[in-house]
Amino acid sequence: MLGTIVNAVAIIVGAIVGVFLKKGIPEGYKATIINGLGLSVLVIGLSGALGSQDILLMIASVVIGTILGEALKIEKGLENIGYWIENKAGSKEGGIAKGFITASLVFCIGAMAVMGALESGLTGNHETLFAKALIDGIMAAMFASTLGIGVAFSGAAVFVYQGLITLTASFMKPFLIESVITEMSAIGGLLIMGIGINVLEIKKIRVGNMLPAVFIPILYYILRLYIL
Repeated sequence: MLGTIVNAVAIIVGAIVGVFLKKGIPEGYKATIINGLGLSVLVIGLSGALGSQDILLMIASVVIGTILGEALKIEKGLENIGYWIENKAGSKEGGIAKGFITASLVFCIGAMAVMGALESGLTGNHETLFAKALIDGIMAAMFASTLGIGVAFSGAAVFVYQGLITLTASFMKPFLIESVITEMSAIGGLLIMGIGINVLEIKKIRVGNMLPAVFIPILYYILRLYIL
């Protein structure tokens, strides 16, 4: 759990720094910075998605995972958490929620989040998560400079998400073969592209409802191993 704790703390610290920077950055700069971040997130997602070795599995995972996510209303749940934090903090409507949701999805989805947490749980090696902590801390500062303090609360989401993966990794070890992890990372990359599109405000994509797609390759491997 050490890697996940360091990652969460880095996000919180980075966000706090970003909030202080916010007042010193002109509005025009903020808009350009957020567009630059959106493009960067898009490229990060694309590079991850291109790693897929089984496009049909990726498509099936996204479809099945999205159906599950829509049924569970994951995105709505994230929004409710964001609004609950806003009410407690007495912030203006939409301010904290947007920062919390955007940052949580960016920091929780992707190859480094999944593979780093798995590596931490399976081998006790935290190097990937330490590297992710540095990257996330910088991105948190940039996000918070434009989206506000809501970004800091995404540190808690990262702690829960990556922590659960780390803790359950040892139980799932027989099924976490290289091909499964590759497809999980590729699907994560695809979802990150969706986040980039949201940040750039090209189109609103409910990426949160697609989160279950990342874990469909594990279920597919288990079914193929024992049933198919």
